[in-house]
Amino acid sequence: MKLIACLATIVLLGHSSFAQKQDKIFDVHLHGDPKQQEQLDALKANGVRTIAVSTSWSMQQTYKSDKSLKVLQGLMLPCPNGKVPYSLQPCFEDGREWPDPKWVEEQVKQKRVHFIGEVLSQYYGISSSDSAMYPYYSIAEKYRLPVGIHTGSAGPDHGCPDFKEEMGNPLLLKQTLAKFPNLRVWLMHAGVPFLNECIEIMKAHPNVYADISVLNNPRIIPAGEFSTIMKKFIDAGLEDRLMFGSDNGPIYLAVKSVEQLSFLTSAQKEKIFYLNAERLFGK
Repeated sequence: MKLIACLATIVLLGHSSFAQKQDKIFDVHLHGDPKQQEQLDALKANGVRTIAVSTSWSMQQTYKSDKSLKVLQGLMLPCPNGKVPYSLQPCFEDGREWPDPKWVEEQVKQKRVHFIGEVLSQYYGISSSDSAMYPYYSIAEKYRLPVGIHTGSAGPDHGCPDFKEEMGNPLLLKQTLAKFPNLRVWLMHAGVPFLNECIEIMKAHPNVYADISVLNNPRIIPAGEFSTIMKKFIDAGLEDRLMFGSDNGPIYLAVKSVEQLSFLTSAQKEKIFYLNAERLFGK
């Protein structure tokens, strides 16, 4: 029994050892989980202290801040066929795809919405600059809310027949940024495979950030490829606008993937783990 206990301790420490180095992690890309308490316990054990969560509106309300974890609430839209991709839960209780902008603004005023996202325009089959998005961007700009937009690819079985990978090109955001110059945006998954396009629009617009969720999951993106991608962002001078996210992947692996990037300084890791996110969301 003692041997088993020792082994269990080693496993737990292996999963949380990186949290000993980083204990202020801000996860900007998280979704609801049916096993919510297990999810939150794992996040806390690995140094996460703030999360930006977006899921169905009903599940959204069950995520609450406590003394060790701050919860920021998002608003997922538009919802293909009224459902959250992958989980296929109804986004809103009335089954609608697009929430009423007046209702959205009221939720913002009541501080029940802290950011707009995940924006699912790509899953809906439209551009991130489609005019149907403008009422929500207008609200976000007015109240200085960050907007998180899905870019790049998607996994299988997402349940969205109108999904178009080409609609995940970060350069499609140019029209929106021209119309809403003060909009604060982050590109989820850093646009990959549209990596060069992501870097291009970030260099042109200092109010555009990117999260590295999924890219830091070695079960999806090989560690060597992740290293190459991160080096390209750093060499482009974008270390102040890269943010940590897990997208519900194994949190200990996501943290470890960043920690193992030998070309990053401790200061750069701090920026990625929490400082850049704090700036975007307005600490």
